[in-house]
Amino acid sequence: MIEHRADVPATTTPNSTPNSGPRSAVALVDASSPVERELIGGWLAEGGIAAEYGIDAPVTQLDLDPTAVAERLVGRQDDPLVVPVRVLWLPPERDGVRRTTFTDLVSLSNPRKPHRLMQRRLVAKAPDRHLVLTGQPARLSALRANNPAVAASAEPFARAIVRAGIVALERAERSVIGDRYKVPRLVVEEILDSPEFLRRLDAIAAHLDANPREVYRRAEKGLRELVAAQSRLVSDLFTQAMRPVHASAWKVELEPSGLAGLRRLNRRYPLVFLPSHRSYVDAFVLGDVLARNDFPPNHVIGGANLSFWPMGPIARRTGTVFIRRSFGDDEVYKAVVEEYFAYLLAKRFNMEWYFEGGRSRTGKLRPPRYGLLNYLAAALRARRVDDVMLVPVSITYERLNELGAIATEQVGGAKKPEGLTWLARYIRNQQHSAGRVYLRFGEPLSAKEHLRAHGDPLIPDGGPAQPIPDEVREQERKAVQRLAFEVAVGINAVTPVTVNALVTLALLGVHVRALTLGEVRAVLMPVLGYIERRHLPSGELATLRDNHGLAVVLEQLSVAKVVTVYRGGLEPVYAIEPGAHLEAAFYRNSAVHWFVNRAILELAVLTAVEAPEGKQLEVGWDTAYRLRDLLKFEFFFPERAEFATQISREMLLVDPDWHDRAGDGTVGADIAAELADSGFIMAHRVLRSFFDAQLVVAERLADRDIAKPWDHKQFLEECLAVGRQMLLQQRLHSPESVSSELFSSAIKLADNHGLLQPGGFDLAARRRAFADELRTIGARISRAATLDPSNRVEV
Repeated sequence: MIEHRADVPATTTPNSTPNSGPRSAVALVDASSPVERELIGGWLAEGGIAAEYGIDAPVTQLDLDPTAVAERLVGRQDDPLVVPVRVLWLPPERDGVRRTTFTDLVSLSNPRKPHRLMQRRLVAKAPDRHLVLTGQPARLSALRANNPAVAASAEPFARAIVRAGIVALERAERSVIGDRYKVPRLVVEEILDSPEFLRRLDAIAAHLDANPREVYRRAEKGLRELVAAQSRLVSDLFTQAMRPVHASAWKVELEPSGLAGLRRLNRRYPLVFLPSHRSYVDAFVLGDVLARNDFPPNHVIGGANLSFWPMGPIARRTGTVFIRRSFGDDEVYKAVVEEYFAYLLAKRFNMEWYFEGGRSRTGKLRPPRYGLLNYLAAALRARRVDDVMLVPVSITYERLNELGAIATEQVGGAKKPEGLTWLARYIRNQQHSAGRVYLRFGEPLSAKEHLRAHGDPLIPDGGPAQPIPDEVREQERKAVQRLAFEVAVGINAVTPVTVNALVTLALLGVHVRALTLGEVRAVLMPVLGYIERRHLPSGELATLRDNHGLAVVLEQLSVAKVVTVYRGGLEPVYAIEPGAHLEAAFYRNSAVHWFVNRAILELAVLTAVEAPEGKQLEVGWDTAYRLRDLLKFEFFFPERAEFATQISREMLLVDPDWHDRAGDGTVGADIAAELADSGFIMAHRVLRSFFDAQLVVAERLADRDIAKPWDHKQFLEECLAVGRQMLLQQRLHSPESVSSELFSSAIKLADNHGLLQPGGFDLAARRRAFADELRTIGARISRAATLDPSNRVEV
């Protein structure tokens, strides 16, 4: 019976005992009813411990209770074998699986914790529904050695023994009922008994000049608010209740090959699942897949805005940890969160959070938030855990029923607060079929190895944990940022191109005109060829290769009110539904990252061919690097050298011989002609909305008084209002450019270029130059659009 550590194998019935046989044994009985005591007493009387562990020694029974253990065990001078024992109750077996269902509740009793009358009945009528279970035993001397900080004090040592006994029994139970029922027990008590944590609270009290008892009370309150009180019953019932809701909406497409590798890793390390976040249902989809494959439940980190009744209490009992959205300078709460994170990782509980900080409003990945990764890095630096495996997860939906609300928020509408009304509306919306949801696991990342590779000097190779010097904090911060970047790249690398992403890509690329079925197909065919040549992950794209399949996809988008169909002429024609451009862009953007480099290449080529001979190649590369810089708050670009390699690969797809023909620094007009002849032009389809949004921000800055104080909210509202005007004047190509999310990213870019705050050298001129540059890029994108066959009929 030992603390649950990654280097200790779990076993239910060990077949060996300590080298020197114990002269006595203590059965720590975890029983909550007379029936359970009778069952355990009978088992012990029949020689259960002697039979199970091969020893012949007198057995003392003690309650698994700190008071009893303190009085009758911790002071013993001999070295008994300590064996935790309890009765395990099981649900009835159905189709080879023992899982609680709503039918079981008819008896008004939890099948895993039946009431006393039900226990009597089960013993008599269904003996297969219970068994006497023992946890991994340990000698008393081993328990003292395993708890050196508290072994000298009776009560703390007794509490440590009780916790170890409960952990041992929980591990033994999981060997019977499966890993998906791994739940933590007595977390608050164990953390509050930690000498290291108590010393930290004393230090905080001294720093704040506060009463240590008050600091302790705040820490206890914060822990009880934070710690997820998982329940096997609630987990079973919640999964059973939510599965039909989502099953009617989506068919989950999973590549199961990655799960076996994750299961092997999970035997040694805790897993932290970091999924993309496009919908409220992401956690349900991922959780259901992991439960079906017998993974232990994740501790899902969520915002306190979702803790409303009844979802909050239910979610806490299924493993959700609700963290305050902001806790500023609250040192006590920060210490509680950091300690709880370290505790979960040290005990090898799997975790899950959505590191973008909120659902994507555009369909592509948002910039990551680093707060929780910083807590993870702190646990590694303190050597609370040997390593943590980060698992990038891509969750991609063919259609989403909540896009209307997201689009409304992007044009200035207020976000509706979560609550019972919101929940009812959400469940009702899930009754409509929404096609497939693709779940893909990226390559797991060793947090320890990658932080060290990115220059974090506080991940030791050995020796004692080190304090955090002030002079390396910036290096540490950058290492965490690079780790988050790699997670995002890992998500994008397995995100598939879906049929709806491609169809909306086609329709958003034309201006105020509809396309026939044949024209849509003509746009898609070269894109499908490109996807095949690059071996990109994809959904059911073969559907788009025949007219019938393509028509079905378009009709489904019409039902979702994303595409409008006119049937009154010679043949149906298709266009984006008026007012639905943001929804269409959401679908397109789920796969847009696969085409960004191609779009940058096109603009670089079009710029280069206009440069003087001998300078064209240099101008082309300078343009590509500049576009990469302007888009760095929208997409995840690699370092400069790797980016150059990727652009070179794109050029070789256009012209396999271009290296030979570009030796003199000339790109050549024939490259631009080859781009046009390919029928595959991406710049206007992929980049125009982002640069149009940047132009709105740049023009508002150029017209702004350089001495005017900065007000982010006011400026964003101004951009939304002026953006609508520019759209009506047809200075912007599409309504998808008028988006608070895109404007926010453009504002970050302007801030990065030092264009926001009043003052600074030649600020007005730099703002005007920024706007001029974006107008030039917009003209270049329009030039690229004229090379697109689907746009050549435009007047």
